[in-house]
Amino acid sequence: MLAQVFAVIIFIAMFVLIVTEIVERHIVSLVCALLTLIFVFGVGMHSMTAVVDTINLRSIFTADFWYLSGESKESSAGINWETILFIFGMMVMVEGMAGVGFFRWLCMRIAKLVRYQVIPLFITFMILSTVLAMFIDSITVILFLAAVTIELSQLLKFNPVPMILSEIFCANLGGAATMCGDPPNIIIGTSLGYSFMDFVTNTGLMAGVSLIAVLVYFYLLFGRELRAGATEPVDYSRLPSPESTITDRKGFAISTVILAAAIVLLVTHAQTGLTVASIGMLVAVATLAASWRRAGALLKKVDYKTLLFFTGLFVVIGGLEQTGILEKIAAFIGRISGGNVMVMAAIIIWLSAIASAFVDNIPFATTMIPIIKSLSAVYGVDLSMLAWTLAMGTDIGGSATPIGASANVVGIATAAREGYVIKWGQYCKKMLPAAVMVVLISMLIVYVRYL
Repeated sequence: MLAQVFAVIIFIAMFVLIVTEIVERHIVSLVCALLTLIFVFGVGMHSMTAVVDTINLRSIFTADFWYLSGESKESSAGINWETILFIFGMMVMVEGMAGVGFFRWLCMRIAKLVRYQVIPLFITFMILSTVLAMFIDSITVILFLAAVTIELSQLLKFNPVPMILSEIFCANLGGAATMCGDPPNIIIGTSLGYSFMDFVTNTGLMAGVSLIAVLVYFYLLFGRELRAGATEPVDYSRLPSPESTITDRKGFAISTVILAAAIVLLVTHAQTGLTVASIGMLVAVATLAASWRRAGALLKKVDYKTLLFFTGLFVVIGGLEQTGILEKIAAFIGRISGGNVMVMAAIIIWLSAIASAFVDNIPFATTMIPIIKSLSAVYGVDLSMLAWTLAMGTDIGGSATPIGASANVVGIATAAREGYVIKWGQYCKKMLPAAVMVVLISMLIVYVRYL
């Protein structure tokens, strides 16, 4: 009982401090992880076994951590090192690609292909944001797309805010489509043993159907405004050529090959047996080897704060799991749903969406995974169905408010630096209906396909 009290207090304190942003979130999660080890596992449980199981270092030294020769397995409780190593590897790859100008080149190349026409640019940049976010962190996608959008808006004389808002939403939508597109999906996939193609054929379908609706929604919402703004004559000689954005041609070619290899490995990892941890490390090693002169600089640019945040977070959630708190929450959801699968799915997707609109979706998704596992075990509900509802809820709910996802914060900050301030009211008025629409579409697909 004492261990449960400690676990709940530490978890609530961590969430409050993360939301208020009084202290950097990686410091919060690491301090709360240390308190969990001392008070929950030490004072409350007197269990060194719980500490070892939660730290989970021994999993790294097992063969199936790197290569699965048979059926995929669920990861053990505690720190999900597979997620952390995979994200580290992708961060190294993305930094390598950014350093040679890959993202600016891609944006400018597409802009040139549509002859710098504002409405075609608007549509293609939304699609580009979705596709890139399926494989690359949405923060990176928005960082470059928003910057290029503002650059083009100044040359083509249109208001970049509608385009940036649309790109933000589509980046979050694209992240929902694959296992590597958004951190909650990486955690869900590695924790429950789902492959890249499992996500593509399930959340990918939901995201694909939703994208059509989203493109129509934003076109009807912003099309007239964008057309009205782009009426001044444009001096096309001032527009930068796509080739001028490449800073290292050899590095550019190598980065493109590494990205293509990473995508192929992710798509086929269920067949090859390579785990996402292996893929992440292979990608990182290949990038560092190809950019050996800049290897030190690339490693310095990796977002270690996010990796430390993940590490501490997994320990705190491990405290809730080891003490049985999450099983009680699952039992509560089961009771209020009356064991009805349709009600249960609705609770999970809307609870996930609403919570993720206001709090970081990473700790929320991490907390919910053991809960849906318990619901599946107790009520005989298909675990994969619950996993897809959780993924779509957490990924899309974050789009509804300016603080719901990191991509939102980055996009708004990029616009603000150039004098385009996006206020809370303006953001929510445009983005909340789109988020509700996608959650409804996802819920209907879940009902039709799985129930």
